[in-house]
Amino acid sequence: MARCPASIDLPFMRDYLIRRFLLIVPTLIGVTIIVFAITRLVPGGPLERAIMESQQFSAAGASSQVAGADMALSEAQLDKLKEYYGLDKPVLESYVEWLGKVVQGDLGESYRYNEPVWDVIRDRMPVSLYYGLVTLVITYMVCIPLGVLKAIRHRTFVDNVTSILIFVGYAIPGYALGSLLLLYFSVRLEWFPMGGFVSLQFYDKDVLGKTLDLISHSVLPLICYLIGSFALVTLLLKNHLMDNLAADYIRTAIAKGVSFRRAVTGHALRNSLIPIATTFGQNIVLLVSGSFLIETIFDIDGFGLLGLTAILDRDYPVVMGVVLLSSLLLLIGNIISDILVALVDPRIRFQ
Repeated sequence: MARCPASIDLPFMRDYLIRRFLLIVPTLIGVTIIVFAITRLVPGGPLERAIMESQQFSAAGASSQVAGADMALSEAQLDKLKEYYGLDKPVLESYVEWLGKVVQGDLGESYRYNEPVWDVIRDRMPVSLYYGLVTLVITYMVCIPLGVLKAIRHRTFVDNVTSILIFVGYAIPGYALGSLLLLYFSVRLEWFPMGGFVSLQFYDKDVLGKTLDLISHSVLPLICYLIGSFALVTLLLKNHLMDNLAADYIRTAIAKGVSFRRAVTGHALRNSLIPIATTFGQNIVLLVSGSFLIETIFDIDGFGLLGLTAILDRDYPVVMGVVLLSSLLLLIGNIISDILVALVDPRIRFQ
């Protein structure tokens, strides 16, 4: 990526985007084959868990075990389990078989839920998308104007007070704050529900009732989601805006009669949005993944909690599905970031 004073060269940008999209496939293959190999090599996989559960069941009430095997499963049963979990073939052959199914839209079947992986992920996607989109919109709607205000009013009362609040909020982990909010606002004051995405009576209510029910369940989790991202976006914009306001081109523009407001909004702010645009695409993953700790505290059955549960339960088909989707979104998000940077800064030229 090089800089030139000309505007965006559409043919160069088109060719660049084509190359980036073509690189998605080999990148995904590289990421998934590493994770796939790890799931086959780490101990405590589904086969070991099945043997352990069988031994526990045998110790609790079974009458006998296979002689000399120290387990309650015969060799034939082990072979069937290996075939069921796809452990009867070499790692590379199993990966090629899994990749062939993925190309056909089949992510496999969950060991825990006994359902197609795509159905398991799809059921949890709307929840994570809701919190992710609301968090993203509120963050940029509040932090960009706040960053501009803090840069213009640097070292004033407004800047000092907001900095204290931002740093205090950033220092408190979202999951720790969630526990405190639940104890005070849900248990003591009973202003908000204890958790969940919606109440059990959600589908029996009218439109207004459903809206209020969703809002009441969303307030506390959204506070935990927002508190960490506020400091990063606000201070990133403030610092870059202050650097641009001190640059020679701003002083020259003001000397030529450009108003200070015009110099900020028309010149300095646009250049200060470049680092914001650079990191914007990475938030695409956060739209889906969320925070499994916050989801655990508020009993939100989202995508992040699904990934954690799949790892703990050794539900490898779900793990691979989560890794595949997260990696794909991250790669697409990086491309979106490049496009936004080019739109914000017309000096960018893709080569």
